[in-house]
Amino acid sequence: MEVRQLQIFRALAEELNFTRTAEKVHTVQSNVTAQIKALEEELGSPLFDRLGRRVTLTDAGRNFLPFAEQALAAMEQGQRAVQTGAEPSGPLKVGIPESILTYRLPQVLRIYHRRFPHVELNFRPQWDDVLPVMLETGKLDMAVCMIDASPNPAIKSIRLRAERIFLLAHTSHPLAGQRTVKPADLAGQTLLLTEGGCGYRLKLDRVMAMQNIRPGNVTEFSSVEAIKQCVAAGMGLGLLPAIVVARELRQHQLKALHWAGPSLDIATHILWHKDKWVSPAMAAFMELVREKLEDDESESEDLMRA
Repeated sequence: MEVRQLQIFRALAEELNFTRTAEKVHTVQSNVTAQIKALEEELGSPLFDRLGRRVTLTDAGRNFLPFAEQALAAMEQGQRAVQTGAEPSGPLKVGIPESILTYRLPQVLRIYHRRFPHVELNFRPQWDDVLPVMLETGKLDMAVCMIDASPNPAIKSIRLRAERIFLLAHTSHPLAGQRTVKPADLAGQTLLLTEGGCGYRLKLDRVMAMQNIRPGNVTEFSSVEAIKQCVAAGMGLGLLPAIVVARELRQHQLKALHWAGPSLDIATHILWHKDKWVSPAMAAFMELVREKLEDDESESEDLMRA
């Protein structure tokens, strides 16, 4: 089994097209076909189904893919370990939610880019349910994630700070004037929420499930900015980190409800795979993020009083 075969297999698994794969790996289509055939013969199982012009992964191909990705990631990581000096450089792939990237990291990124201009930062959205696989296979070098605990023993983590999570309403909403809002008050309400894999969304889901509370309607969004704008338009109740709505709360465009249920707050962590070589670029990023994202308890308390 050759490295080139694994590289072509990975590219074909992503593209599911022989012509595009040949272009991606800078070879001719006949070589892609020959390398895949040789790999299939060595493994003793077809990795792809060819149905006319349509190409799909077989069950064997899907099972083999994470191991191929892990092997290639380890090889590429080893090359960088040998080639990289003490000065941070090269690509750094970081999984990060929109709220942290937009509202916590701009200052960090400005400083990091100034100090380490040779690092190629690549930020990608991350989904909690597939995060361990993305870290293990090298699709991500590390992640900054809102999660209370590491998702499995293979993932190492450093806690950065607590994030206050607010249940939000337009100032004219009936619940905005209540002294406290209990979980039962959500029955029949329209909820504007992040997608299902989000850590703080899962907390609210668990509270409602345990108390058998059924909202009137749940609308899911992939963007926290969209949720914020829809809450401001009076379309329903939203659940968002305090940092996302700080300006709107201070300007009295939104109201943070006085939640009387179990805490929905969550921690922010840095995550990486335990077997991952921590490159100088990773180490420098971790150090700067830890320095700048320290807990500030007064921040969210001031917003509640706004």
